[in-house]
Amino acid sequence: MKRLFLIVVISAAGILVNNLHARTYYVAPDGNDAYKGNKEYPFATIQCAQERVIPGDTVYIRGGTYVIKSDQVAAYEYNNSYACVTHFTKSGAPEKRIYYFAYPGENPRFDLSNLRPDGKRVSAFWINADWLHIRGIEVVGVQVTISDRNTQSECFSNSGSHNIYELLEMHDGMGIGFFSRGGGDNLILNCDAYRNYDPVCNAAGGANGGNVDGFGSHYSKPGDGPNIFRGCRAWYNSDDGFDCIDNGAVTIIENCWSFYNGYSYEGAEDPFHSRGDGNGFKSGGYGRNPRISELPVPVPRNMVRFCLAVGNKAKGLDANYHAAGILWYNNTAYRNNHNFHMETAAKIAADATTLTFVPGRGHIMINNLSYKGRSTNLTRIAETTCVLINNCFDTDNHYSDSDFLSLDESELTALRKPDGSLPDVKFMKLTGINRYGVFANP
Repeated sequence: MKRLFLIVVISAAGILVNNLHARTYYVAPDGNDAYKGNKEYPFATIQCAQERVIPGDTVYIRGGTYVIKSDQVAAYEYNNSYACVTHFTKSGAPEKRIYYFAYPGENPRFDLSNLRPDGKRVSAFWINADWLHIRGIEVVGVQVTISDRNTQSECFSNSGSHNIYELLEMHDGMGIGFFSRGGGDNLILNCDAYRNYDPVCNAAGGANGGNVDGFGSHYSKPGDGPNIFRGCRAWYNSDDGFDCIDNGAVTIIENCWSFYNGYSYEGAEDPFHSRGDGNGFKSGGYGRNPRISELPVPVPRNMVRFCLAVGNKAKGLDANYHAAGILWYNNTAYRNNHNFHMETAAKIAADATTLTFVPGRGHIMINNLSYKGRSTNLTRIAETTCVLINNCFDTDNHYSDSDFLSLDESELTALRKPDGSLPDVKFMKLTGINRYGVFANP
């Protein structure tokens, strides 16, 4: 029993048992990069610690506010267009990740409100490394400074593989919360992205925050392995909650909630405060009328399961004209404009080089629930080409408010449980297996 207890304690500290020589560094708001980086004399920046770590090491980030200044930009990436504050380039290894953890019980908050590099996009954390585990970091105030063309900034910018991003909060800024621009086999776990809106980009034409998603999974390559979003929430982002356009490998979104996207927080679904697209889960796609030669081979079949979409401006769960069927299991949609929108890009145009949009085909939809779609519950699907089992899309004949334990939407922003997982709520849970046989979701 004593031996088992020792293993649990070491694992909880984030240090692998078989890595007895791992080192630990510390970063604190009152630190100094000229210090040793130990607990008594911590570094001031994660970048300084990153330059010293090797696989298996841990960097603890002490609580408090880190106000980012212009002289803290570590590197410029993406053809010199991104100012990257923290630039991860050192990889861990299988069984020996590099750990960047909030110090237990503390909240490190990185405030980028004062970082406005002229003519540059901003990335608070640019990750061009593999086998990292980043946990417990809050990012606020990411800025957009370019107003004359289409652009974006980001809180976390991933280009690596085999990474874990856990318990991140990305909010009240102008940037995308989490943006993956490549790599695979990453896990984005129990993260929140909310109240992000860009009023600057394309200001001359009237900015509407059309690039600011909560989470994005893009530009992976076939064979990269799936990127998995689990237990994440996105709300009041001015564009989409989750966006998977242009991904070449499978994306899996499971046990995630997406609500009120496409509106500014102040507007609360007021059309006057309408912003970008406003989809809850934009689950695939390759742009409008994609050329066949531009599609990955094979086109990935993404999966969305046990997810909840509520009150998004446009579509709750959207195939986004994906050129392959998507797997939809045990999802719930409530009060979106279109709760489920299944249109695909599948019919070859006359020139035989491009695809056009047709009713969705190839989807597998099992145990999905749709209630009170503002326009429709299920849109644009060729049912004979899909597998449809035990779904409920006809609210007129199936459900009433009394079939649900709660319709109180304030439960969606309740505090997470101590382990970081989503809160236990009654919202949109059925009172049981109702008389039509559809199981409670999510």
